[in-house]
Amino acid sequence: MVNISDILGITTPAEFSALALRLFRLQAERCAPYRRYVELLGINPATITRVEDIPMLPIELFKSEDVYSADSTPEIVFTSSNTGSTVASRHMMARLSDYRQTFLAAFTQFYGNPARWSIYGLLPNYLEREGSSLVYMVDELIRRAGSGGFYLNDYERLIADMKADTKPKILLGVSYALWDLAERHAPKFEDTVIMETGGMKGRRRELSKRELHDILCRGFGVEAIHSEYGMAELSSQAYSTGEGIFRAPAWMRVLVRDVNDPFDHAPAGMRGGIDIIDLANISSCAFLQTQDMGQLLADGSFRIEGRIAGSDIRGCNLLVHDLL
Repeated sequence: MVNISDILGITTPAEFSALALRLFRLQAERCAPYRRYVELLGINPATITRVEDIPMLPIELFKSEDVYSADSTPEIVFTSSNTGSTVASRHMMARLSDYRQTFLAAFTQFYGNPARWSIYGLLPNYLEREGSSLVYMVDELIRRAGSGGFYLNDYERLIADMKADTKPKILLGVSYALWDLAERHAPKFEDTVIMETGGMKGRRRELSKRELHDILCRGFGVEAIHSEYGMAELSSQAYSTGEGIFRAPAWMRVLVRDVNDPFDHAPAGMRGGIDIIDLANISSCAFLQTQDMGQLLADGSFRIEGRIAGSDIRGCNLLVHDLL
């Protein structure tokens, strides 16, 4: 068995590799969709000795399968946002406390104790539905900060509350809501981090990260826009303090694959599909092939550059039909 304390205690690449291989063998046995996927690939888990050779589960299986590897009934099921005819992903977690420990450890690593901040959440589309892991995370951070709060569309009250607040502040918002706020009011806050979580959700036209961050920098009068990278299917988050360069905690690793050969991982500097190993996914599947496009940098940091065109019919995804 692998415990969350083992995962969050990782400090070296060797520890990461040892726990990743251990967790892979457990989940390849206990997580039914992942076990079937590994079998379809003709892989014997006992023969995998390198982290780079661990097969990555196509993330869209969280929409149709119970991607779960624990014996107990899940304590929480988080769901993704969905638009139009899309189906929401479901992330089943055995223990809510594992998720709480994980996001608190990651936030503290990059931003320190939440108590030193006031945290303001501008997440209208997430607050308007149930089951959001992001809302749970931000709610807990606000509680530990002791100041801040959630805001829907009352921008005037948000601006007034933030300007009256003398603590260092984080304004964490979905991209389209931050753009709306910057465009309509262009508020200038002191001692404030502006952090976007991505997602236009069909509310505004899609922009490149550089274009969006330029708009937000001008609107809020800051030099850089921070970003949070996470998703319903993950337990962990990576953070960027500017220029769209993300860094992940020690128990999370990003690999980049060739979009035409999902079993071939590209070297640093090459663009490709993003694969994520999130060892905090101890009760689901830690090895995920996402539909994001990006670039891995030499120091292990990474960029996200959008979605893969035609991702539903590429590479490993062809095998998904055999699992359904």
